[in-house]
Amino acid sequence: MLTKPLSAITAETMGSCNVTAALNVDGGMVVVSPITGEIVATLDEHGVADADAAIVKANEAFRGWRLVPAPRRGELVRLFAEELRKSKDELGRMVSIEAGKSPSEGLGEVQEMIDICDFAVGLSRQLYGLTIATERPGHRMMETWHPLGVVGIITAFNFPCAPWCWNAALALVCGDPVLWKPSEKTPLTALACQAVLERAIARFGDAPEGLSQVLVGGPELGAALVDSPKVALISATGSTRMGRIVGPKVAARFGKCILELGGNNAGIVCPSADMDMALRAIAFGAMGTAGQRCTTMRRLFVHESVYDQLVPALCKAYASVTVGNPLETQALVGPLIDAAAFEGMQAALKEADALGGTVHGGQREPVEGEKAYYVKPALVEMPEQAGPVLRETFAPILYVMKYSDFDEVLELHNDVGGGLSSSIFTTDLREMETFLSARGSDCGIANVNIGTSGAEIGGAFGGEKETGGGRESGSDAWRAYMRRATNTINYSSELPLAQGVVFDID
Repeated sequence: MLTKPLSAITAETMGSCNVTAALNVDGGMVVVSPITGEIVATLDEHGVADADAAIVKANEAFRGWRLVPAPRRGELVRLFAEELRKSKDELGRMVSIEAGKSPSEGLGEVQEMIDICDFAVGLSRQLYGLTIATERPGHRMMETWHPLGVVGIITAFNFPCAPWCWNAALALVCGDPVLWKPSEKTPLTALACQAVLERAIARFGDAPEGLSQVLVGGPELGAALVDSPKVALISATGSTRMGRIVGPKVAARFGKCILELGGNNAGIVCPSADMDMALRAIAFGAMGTAGQRCTTMRRLFVHESVYDQLVPALCKAYASVTVGNPLETQALVGPLIDAAAFEGMQAALKEADALGGTVHGGQREPVEGEKAYYVKPALVEMPEQAGPVLRETFAPILYVMKYSDFDEVLELHNDVGGGLSSSIFTTDLREMETFLSARGSDCGIANVNIGTSGAEIGGAFGGEKETGGGRESGSDAWRAYMRRATNTINYSSELPLAQGVVFDID
């Protein structure tokens, strides 16, 4: 058990981020840590009127921030990265407390914030447009990129800070203020991140008020952002069900949307695969973060010729993996977020069993008493891809199936709603290249000889189909936070029209 109450550790952690005033007030939001199931804080909640006022303030900030040169905006993000480095241990601990992650995963999420800040600082001097060849003599054609407007960011519990920073770092260098509505399950991490950013803003010196704000409360706050025509872009991370609500609402007002939704990620193990490498990659991809990553490996197709070699070794790894309190043990698997997650997992396993699946693991582990939900990760050998295999269950369940034909397994791999992440384990160049080709994986992320998890910030993150089609973080994802204008300049004394059109008037 913990040597001191988790609420005390929470207060100490938040105090180091200068947000102790947010704790232990007479408020309506109760914050529960999945590590013990105990209440660690209560918070005042914002209302819809507060959200509307925040939107107005953010738009006022936009009028000034868009005029600040992009490299100068990058300086704020550089200072933010410095403050994140100073607060890395405290923020990492906060992630562990609220989301139940291991210390290394909590620290890793903060490091991801630092990395995207470094990326964004360089990007602040690379917001390039094109000079385009024109058919008209004495003319120049080019495109320019301008700040878009207020960015509303809605995040999920499983990554309580990194996805916000993917958006915020890029939005700030692109000239956009940000409004953050975090998950009701992880508001403390959001408040801590905002406090760290405010330190950077204070050092920066001349940032407009309202440049970054956090809204703490329920779904009505997210709805206020989604419905407001004064919020130019909504970036929403969550379930496909949530995306089906958010997407049409934003589209109806002709707003822009970045949707990062569910995934039902799969791996394929081919006959030529390095089995030791595949075993280690699959174990982390399927069990890391207690299966509560959007990139968690949930389906595994193993060639029949190596099935009896790999699957028993996987079962052994599942049986031996350590489950426990991430703050006090070296356990690799921490808790599920809450009772609903546990119940969803058990329902999926029951359905799989009824369809002829062989379930290994999945039982509750009495680690911290009745209020916390620790489970042994489940490996389920399935006769076919059916029932719960076709859906994403946000828990550590890996469905394993045999295959014999490569073309057939590609069809099975793609025959689900989600299209986020995928991987193949092979040393056969033809299989490798086919998997990455137009008829291969239909996911936004396609990996070879690594698992489905662990994306780096240099590449754009996101997926297709029911994953929503959004892209965040690296590559050219910055374009989503700006508006493009095509400009044509006539520096001649003539007025030729394009396409040879003639319109002469006396």
